[in-house]
Amino acid sequence: MNPRVTNVKPQHDYTLSITFNNGEVKYFDVKPYLGIGIFKELQNLSLFNSVKPLLGSIKWDNGVDLCPDTLYLESK
Repeated sequence: MNPRVTNVKPQHDYTLSITFNNGEVKYFDVKPYLGIGIFKELQNLSLFNSVKPLLGSIKWDNGVDLCPDTLYLESK
């Protein structure tokens, strides 16, 4: 099992600074998702900034979430 999210901070360039439970801090680029379905709503910077950690993953106020494995494996 990959590490899980313990903290997330939105950045101004539609990336996320994510801290995982193994102590790693990685950056996840959300921009490739912003043209897809409900992710389009995250183009609103206020909504994008509403991201919070939830049960080892992340979730925005509009209900959008991402798989914790995707977050870990695709982050740099």
